[in-house]
Amino acid sequence: MHGADTDGRVVAAACTIAIDDLPDGLIVTDRYGCVLAVNRAASRLTGVAMERAVGRHMNDVFPFRDHDGRDWWKALDPEGGLRTRSRAPERPLHLPGGQELYVAARLVREPERAGEVERVTITLRDGGARARLERSRADLVSTVAHELRSPLTSVKGFTATLLAKWTRFTDEQKRVMLETVNNDADRVTRLITELLDVSRIESGRLEVRRQVVDVPARAHRLIAGRVAAGEPEDRFRLIVGDNLPEMWLDQDKVDQILGNLVENALRHGRGTVTIEIESVGWGVAVSVRDEGEGIEPELAPRVFRQFWRGGNSRRRGGTGLGLFIVKGLVEAHGGTITVQRAPEGGAEFRFTVPTGTPDFASV
Repeated sequence: MHGADTDGRVVAAACTIAIDDLPDGLIVTDRYGCVLAVNRAASRLTGVAMERAVGRHMNDVFPFRDHDGRDWWKALDPEGGLRTRSRAPERPLHLPGGQELYVAARLVREPERAGEVERVTITLRDGGARARLERSRADLVSTVAHELRSPLTSVKGFTATLLAKWTRFTDEQKRVMLETVNNDADRVTRLITELLDVSRIESGRLEVRRQVVDVPARAHRLIAGRVAAGEPEDRFRLIVGDNLPEMWLDQDKVDQILGNLVENALRHGRGTVTIEIESVGWGVAVSVRDEGEGIEPELAPRVFRQFWRGGNSRRRGGTGLGLFIVKGLVEAHGGTITVQRAPEGGAEFRFTVPTGTPDFASV
């Protein structure tokens, strides 16, 4: 009996450790609603300690109500209903304190098919996190609609005008209209590319196709392109350190990271835009800094969020997705990125990516 007791305690301890490792809240009750177990996540979400809940009835410690004030446990009715019923779908519920949680339940029957309910397992998810996600999705839809409306209206307007009155315009007027249509089509394409990147980053489906990349050469190419597009050559400064290691990176994504950071510095900063590339202990660090107003330290944690726009960036355009995408691309390479005040007073974005190898690249 002692050995059996000992085994029982070991099993019980193992179960306690297992449910506490779950990221979601978990409550286990018997068929009558007496609480048998509560994990740490459930205690954190509800504010009810395990010691205060175990042995008491659900409605005494977790009186969940729906938006109309109805008693969730009473509606669940584990002892009633069809004997084939095995689950209650996830739905938003409230506790008396006002916090919203998404709650689902499973009725564990013995035997599994049409048996009596032996216990009920209840999972809890943070309603605040879900609400933030839904707001983010709503913001995404709003942003897409806003950003697409202007270029598509322009494309439609100029195209319709040219089709209806082609012979009335000079060749120069036609060229101006077609160039506008072309630029607006490029703008739509860039937006769609950003949205696809956001989707891949959030779903963890971002692929990194590694090859040897000469980061200084990519930076030089980017600067040359900006100068060719009309930016003054003295607006840029490229500093390259000695003894840079061989880097196995995704060249297209490196171009995108550098391009977004330089675009951000040009749009929101002032003075010289400096790109500095140097070797660090475990890879290469790239800093992009400007001489503008910079970013206040208390705002630094927000800049890599979706739709973050600081200062007068709304007036200057942009979707607010660029830095979010940059962070996702850097982290996909196993790197990190930070923002701080530059020595010249502007903002300095610094990302570090690890040194790769051909073997690492094929993983």
